[in-house]
Amino acid sequence: MASATSLDSQIPEATAPQDATTSAQTQFPTVNIGTRSSVLAQIQARHVEQLLKNAHPDRTFKICPVLAQGDKDKVTPLQQLSQGENAKSLWTGELEAMLEQGEVDIIVHCLKDMPTQLPDNLALAAILEREDPRDALIVSPKFPEGTMLADLPAGSVIGTSSVRRAAQLRRMYPSFEFIDLRGNVGTRLAKLDAEGSPYSAIILAAAGLKRMGLDNRIRQYLSSESGGMLHAVGQGALAIEIRADDYAMSDMLQSIRCEKTTRACCAERALLRALEGGCSVPIGVETTFRSQKGLSVGLQPAAEYDKDGKAVEEDTVPLDDQELVLKTLVVSVDGKDSVEYEAARKVRSGAEAEVLGRDVAKILIERGADNILQQISAEKQWAAKKQLEEMDTTA
Repeated sequence: MASATSLDSQIPEATAPQDATTSAQTQFPTVNIGTRSSVLAQIQARHVEQLLKNAHPDRTFKICPVLAQGDKDKVTPLQQLSQGENAKSLWTGELEAMLEQGEVDIIVHCLKDMPTQLPDNLALAAILEREDPRDALIVSPKFPEGTMLADLPAGSVIGTSSVRRAAQLRRMYPSFEFIDLRGNVGTRLAKLDAEGSPYSAIILAAAGLKRMGLDNRIRQYLSSESGGMLHAVGQGALAIEIRADDYAMSDMLQSIRCEKTTRACCAERALLRALEGGCSVPIGVETTFRSQKGLSVGLQPAAEYDKDGKAVEEDTVPLDDQELVLKTLVVSVDGKDSVEYEAARKVRSGAEAEVLGRDVAKILIERGADNILQQISAEKQWAAKKQLEEMDTTA
């Protein structure tokens, strides 16, 4: 296994630049793929590149990495960074500007980082097959092998930059303490492993760890059944953004999209949009597909996971004959107040899945979720204002 401290320097090999704007094999122009510059983002972009090469061997592709706003500032807590207009473009703004100007043709995003409302001239063209959407617990080496979330002692310090993760854990484990943790995957693991580290454990997305070949660090997969955690909207799924009028690119991307993941994520994003939440708001979801033979998560080929995180083969019931099960949870930052709801419905398109998401949002609001979210918004604005005042005082 590569050491945590070396991961950030292991940038994937860059695609050789083209001498001309057209493919060497054909007269088609090279497809420029925009992505964030982190190691994980480039791994994801190269995965998309390979899928497109397999589907369109006559085309040439080029990766174009960009340092996003959210990557430039690794110190400020996300809760403050994601205030106002920043929340809409924290991870996407620079890339979208390049897309609008024609400098890139597509953008590869982690779907969970994408705003639910895109500029009118841009479109979400494809959602790809979903990797494991769950959160993952990584425990400090100072604890014995086999230590799980419930085994951590009272007062344990958990590292996470996610308000959602911290809020849900406070709900289940009120004695835990939380310290904001920013940086790439390698940076976070290095901070956990460092001698004298204050962290007992950190929480990361299982999908990112698996894509980087670091799933051996996962001590426990967290879900509604394990640790009481629901994942973020869109977590584990990659999405491709294009110019809304680029019909040729839209047609090309249909060859790599995943219908099952699309339906699940459309329901999740519609829920989030209706609740007017962002990536820093503690809204957790869990989508599964259910047939008479049981549950399967929103993947294609679909799979569910056993207690050890291993894939279990799913039945072969047609997708249109399965129910989409949407489990939701909204939690106050201190973990003391929460609203949860679960609904199941057959959906035969992304549009029908969006209706399910909006219907669930209405029920959550009726049960008090809007009060929790309004309080969170007020607390975020107050905290950001206070921190700015403290910075002015010490300047």
